[in-house]
Amino acid sequence: MAARRTRGRTSSEHHVDERWMASYMDMVTVLMCMFIVLFAMSTVDAHKFQQLKDSLATGFGEVKTQKVDTAKGVVVPPKYVGTDGEMTDASKKAALELSELEKLERQMNSALAAQGLGGTVGYDIDERGLTVHLVGANTFFATNSTELTPVAKRVLAAIAGPLNTVGNQLSIEGHADPRPPQPPFATNWELSTGRAVAVLRALVEQGHVSGTRLGATGFGDERPAAKGTSDAALAENRRVDIVVVSSQPDDVRALIPALVAAEKKAQG
Repeated sequence: MAARRTRGRTSSEHHVDERWMASYMDMVTVLMCMFIVLFAMSTVDAHKFQQLKDSLATGFGEVKTQKVDTAKGVVVPPKYVGTDGEMTDASKKAALELSELEKLERQMNSALAAQGLGGTVGYDIDERGLTVHLVGANTFFATNSTELTPVAKRVLAAIAGPLNTVGNQLSIEGHADPRPPQPPFATNWELSTGRAVAVLRALVEQGHVSGTRLGATGFGDERPAAKGTSDAALAENRRVDIVVVSSQPDDVRALIPALVAAEKKAQG
């Protein structure tokens, strides 16, 4: 009987030892996960860090005001999330469209940077699509001129490559500053339209963009981007915008501005 008690005590002690091993293995697993997250964060930018933060907070039930579409990196406002917690079909399409437009923006930025032309254009994304602003003091057009500067020609040659990777329609929109034009232009309508046509021709003739995707419009001085008559304001209004027109339906495109605003808010 003594032998039986010894065997029973040995079996019980062995069972106790196995319990601490399970706790130890759980701790090792948690540490491994922590180091994986730290490694992933070591090469991430602030935007991706914010996305990770929001995703983790949402997973632990601390954030209920927005949803992160981790597949596309787009923050979705709560009103575009269904009652089941999933994005609506229109929201998914809008998030995908925004992701594609941002990808095109990055491609153009990379192409410009490779030519030493970083910072020569500006970008906006709204319900129309992606707008590329060709603006700057004598960067693209001199006063009362429709002739592209040498820098402007290099910029258009650089962005033509990325523009050829998409099939969207392109609206080329010319603008003029409010000063009365000089000959040979009778009005700012002719001046702004001439600038739009100059950009269109450069994209077609040098950039090999299909003419079936392009259209040129002149807005005169009716849509100023800056107020006042300072040199900086005049230069900002002396511009051409290239609009990469979204091909999505109206109900989908209408969601894009809110997605852009939510993304900017998430970035701080």
